[in-house]
Amino acid sequence: MRKGFTLVELLIVLAVIAALMAVATPLALNAVKNAKASQVAQNFRNVKAAVENYVNVEKPTNANNITLTNLVNKKYLSAAPANFDVTATYNDGIFKVIISYTGKDVDQEKLREYYSEVSGTTLTFEIQKWW
Repeated sequence: MRKGFTLVELLIVLAVIAALMAVATPLALNAVKNAKASQVAQNFRNVKAAVENYVNVEKPTNANNITLTNLVNKKYLSAAPANFDVTATYNDGIFKVIISYTGKDVDQEKLREYYSEVSGTTLTFEIQKWW
């Protein structure tokens, strides 16, 4: 009697492996989307906290210095997150800050699940001048 697998047995094994991969692949892709959305949401939180700290500590007289580069240079952020941009305006004692994510690799619905204050890939907030 010969030892080994028949062609039919090998085909069945390949079919089972293909079925398992068909189930596992979408799960893995979903995990990657969730991880990216979570990372971008955390970067929004970090940049927002850095801007708030900068404004409250440095007490700027205008919005020109509220930039990612300045936040990193002043050590409010350890590094500028990739694909983020910060713009700010100042009017009547209120700083209006817009943090934008310019990358195209995040699911906006999942991002909103992780950080409900985000609209699309933009976070807008205001800081009242108190000094």
